[in-house]
Amino acid sequence: MPEIELTAGTIQYEDTGGPGPVVVLLHGLVHDATVWRKVVADLRSDHRCITPTLPYGSHRTPMRPDVPLTPDSVIELIAEFLDRLDLREVTLVESDCGRAQTVAAAHPERLARLVLISCEAFDNYPPGAPGKMISLLCRVPGGVFLMARVLGLRALRRFPVGLGALTKRPVPTGITDGWLRPLRTDKAIRYDFKRYNTSVRRTELLEAAEALPSFDRPALVVWATEDRMMPREHGRRLAELLPQGRLLEIEDSCTLIAEDQPEQLSAALRAFVAEKTADGA
Repeated sequence: MPEIELTAGTIQYEDTGGPGPVVVLLHGLVHDATVWRKVVADLRSDHRCITPTLPYGSHRTPMRPDVPLTPDSVIELIAEFLDRLDLREVTLVESDCGRAQTVAAAHPERLARLVLISCEAFDNYPPGAPGKMISLLCRVPGGVFLMARVLGLRALRRFPVGLGALTKRPVPTGITDGWLRPLRTDKAIRYDFKRYNTSVRRTELLEAAEALPSFDRPALVVWATEDRMMPREHGRRLAELLPQGRLLEIEDSCTLIAEDQPEQLSAALRAFVAEKTADGA
């Protein structure tokens, strides 16, 4: 797997290559780039798909301990990643986490389009009961270790306070094992996870929402109608804030639409990327 050394540390990523439109897909907390495997399998024939594994607890290489690891620093890491790979006219796609909202507003220079998929927004931060539980455990001595041990028990992964809150259907065990292995086996990864989650600014996504109207480029908001983590009305509100935004709702899915309804999601992304903008781009 390719990797790149950035200011905060080493990031691994997958890159399908090819001359097609560039689509960068960002994942959320306690999962990695494999969450996009079905979508990438569909798009890779005529799109260049790039899927970094961000330092959200499922990364394999610890970040530099002397560099802050916060949601704000991850925003800068994403912008640096796009710059260092010299990616242009990017369709930036994000599921679950909300960093792409600020990237679009503060670092739009390499972006052509934005796709927000059932993600943290407004005051839902940390999102839902599972997000708030993670935030609490990160503030308790030994809490991250306990969480990793509990999630390591496969029988408990479908519980609503675990991975079960994110999908309607079980994610294959081999995939979830990969998501959880770094937290279960590496103390330095647990330290990264704690650093990130204890540095949350509660106002971050409210500030992001205020800045979103500055992103006057094509934007698609995709929301799961049965999402247990992200309020359904947040999809509509995000679409209304974006000058060229529109909302697509997908049924029979929870937060991770890439797991529950990958065919519908990839079809929506393909159609969106193919659309001509007002200037013909």
